[in-house]
Amino acid sequence: MFIVLGATGHVGSAAAEALLSQGAAVTAVTRDAERAASLAALGAKVAVADVHDVDGMRAVFRGGTRLFLLNPPAAPDTDTDRVERETIRCLLAALDGSGLEKVVAESTYGAQPGDRLGDLNTLHTLERGLESQPIPTSVIRAAYYMSNWDAMIGPARDGVLPTMYPADFALPMVAPADLGAVAARLLTGPAVPSGPHYVEGPERYSSADVAAAFTRPLGVPVEPAVTPREEWEAAYRKLGFSEAAAHSYARMTAITADGDYDQPSDPIQGKVTLQAYIDDLVARPRHPH
Repeated sequence: MFIVLGATGHVGSAAAEALLSQGAAVTAVTRDAERAASLAALGAKVAVADVHDVDGMRAVFRGGTRLFLLNPPAAPDTDTDRVERETIRCLLAALDGSGLEKVVAESTYGAQPGDRLGDLNTLHTLERGLESQPIPTSVIRAAYYMSNWDAMIGPARDGVLPTMYPADFALPMVAPADLGAVAARLLTGPAVPSGPHYVEGPERYSSADVAAAFTRPLGVPVEPAVTPREEWEAAYRKLGFSEAAAHSYARMTAITADGDYDQPSDPIQGKVTLQAYIDDLVARPRHPH
């Protein structure tokens, strides 16, 4: 039995679906059973659990042999560093005594030590914590999620793509489906430590490329609208981020824009192109809010 955390999110659901397509037994862990209905229809068992409930989460882990682990992002209106560090502490504690034989953990390209660096320092903390416990672990370091652009479909319909990156700045991006495929391969592989496994898409893309990708299926010209660096924190606050989170995420954005992180010479390259991802995004049914 494979246990998948965050099974109703972009990457968790992709990992669960990849395993289910291979006929594997999967327990999808979620806080909301209704959101896991599509996975249940594919044959997954659904476990409702809170990552902060160490005993409850350990009990879920004991029901399987291998775990796909990701640290759920904190709500942006909180002190995200503090909240995510506490979540990591709880998850690591739940592994103790779980009886699992292997863990595959989701991290990020820019994972590095420090404070107030968005997900970069918290996921580095997760990686170090996993190294210090006995269960064999494989770490996936994912490129910038293509799904981060999902929230931009509204402005894109009006011809604008808000972005904090220079329009011509190309960075590694990856589709959740490609991450799910790599996670499934590692989960079904030997129970030995490995990684980090860097995963990105078939090409690197810029904000201008994203705008062009929206242009085709929407049928309207879409242009990048670049937020200057000195306005990043204010822009994050306008999006509902707390003061602490806005500062942290602005620093993470700067690290990405400056390329101030380890980059692999030979990453795993997925198959899903940016255009294919955006085409699928635009084709999805629109839900009223």
